[in-house]
Amino acid sequence: MSGRSGGLEKARAKMLDAGVDPVAIETFAHYYRLLEHGETGMIPESTIAPVDMESLADVEVDADVAADAIGKTVAIKLNGGLGTSMGMERAKSLLCVRRGLSFLDIIARQALHLRQKYDARLPLLLMNSFRTSADTLHALGRYEDLPVDGLPLEFLQNKEPKLLTSDLTPVSWPKDPDLEWCPPGHGDVYTALRGAGLIATMIEQGYRYVFVSNSDNLGAVPDPRLAGWFAASGAPFAIEAVRRTPSDRKGGHFAQRKADGRIVLRETAQTLPEDLEALADLDRHRFTSTNNLWFDLHAMKAMLDDREGILGLPLIRNVKPVDPTDPASPEVVQIETAMGAAIEIFDGARLIEVGRDRFIPVKTTNDLLVLRSDVYEIGADFALTQVATDIPYVDLDSGYYRTIHEFDQRFPDGEPLLSQSTALRVRGDWTFGRGVRVLGEVELEGRGPQRVPAGEVLGSPSADQGADD
Repeated sequence: MSGRSGGLEKARAKMLDAGVDPVAIETFAHYYRLLEHGETGMIPESTIAPVDMESLADVEVDADVAADAIGKTVAIKLNGGLGTSMGMERAKSLLCVRRGLSFLDIIARQALHLRQKYDARLPLLLMNSFRTSADTLHALGRYEDLPVDGLPLEFLQNKEPKLLTSDLTPVSWPKDPDLEWCPPGHGDVYTALRGAGLIATMIEQGYRYVFVSNSDNLGAVPDPRLAGWFAASGAPFAIEAVRRTPSDRKGGHFAQRKADGRIVLRETAQTLPEDLEALADLDRHRFTSTNNLWFDLHAMKAMLDDREGILGLPLIRNVKPVDPTDPASPEVVQIETAMGAAIEIFDGARLIEVGRDRFIPVKTTNDLLVLRSDVYEIGADFALTQVATDIPYVDLDSGYYRTIHEFDQRFPDGEPLLSQSTALRVRGDWTFGRGVRVLGEVELEGRGPQRVPAGEVLGSPSADQGADD
């Protein structure tokens, strides 16, 4: 037996010992073999063409069709993230957004409001990881009406071993054995749903459509108009797309594969170095994924049954140190898949362009500052409305604002008002007083601790840059 095949057997044994679902183990084995044979998951620019699509703004959806479709929809939130990039060690969705409400509070209230308005069951399920489950269920305990009969509030994401790049054997890290494991990317949602028996259960209970989105994107409300559009389209699978902006240059995009005309989602990790310029070309590749997707339960069940539970999403080979905080720790491969990549699996899959208000992801404290500011309002329906003309570009000094603890220390009396701002760049250690207003484009620089006094107005509407401090 070669060392590499031995690596797969060791990985299988480790997953069996940990009680990982058998289909998840077979799915992992499928990708391991691809990796072993040198598969990189790369999508060369020469094999794809730009793609166009219809816009939700131009679509007419019958109100009765919309109401009927949302009544047959289940909403799933991906909630496995710990917010480690912001120095957190628990579910990122527990972060306070505003008025004492966390992401989870707002998600729960959005769902409860829609149920009441449309007299719909609209179950909310969370895909948690083994690290986020307990905290999340505790936080949602106060919403007694949230669980729906016959369906759980959560199902668990699978886990898999990280593999040494040198020989593809499972890494051993006694200092912190938890770091020997990783999630298989959000493409695992289909494997995890099937493994938990939930696809069959949802069909038995009369549900037809599933809406999946990230818990850190409060714009991703299970919208009846979109549910109606999806139902009327008859498509097996669809993704909401938005036009890319300069902040999306490094992110994934949609394209059409020349070989068979299928829509593909190309992530940065699947782009060759020589194609990075084309990836960043916003005129060529104009649309990015919101990670808000819709699928037909019957179509998904048939496809998974046909493939014995292995959907066969494109591989993403992610190379990292085993301990993300220690660049000198051994280099490992994490085998990942993206749930949106399922678009290329289904014949007749669709894309639809939606407004940027459905894509408000929070990946960094820069994003959190915008979300907590007056750029958005939260309505009685708990949906976010963008009240500012533009979303300001925020770039906070990572030496002082990267973690949520550092961030909160520097905005002790609330975030500045950004609704009339186009850009805020902060270099150095600045603490903001209450009610600071930022106008136009502002850059703060300074050595040593600095303070912006309460009520201060920085910049001016027509200013290109500069600030009064």
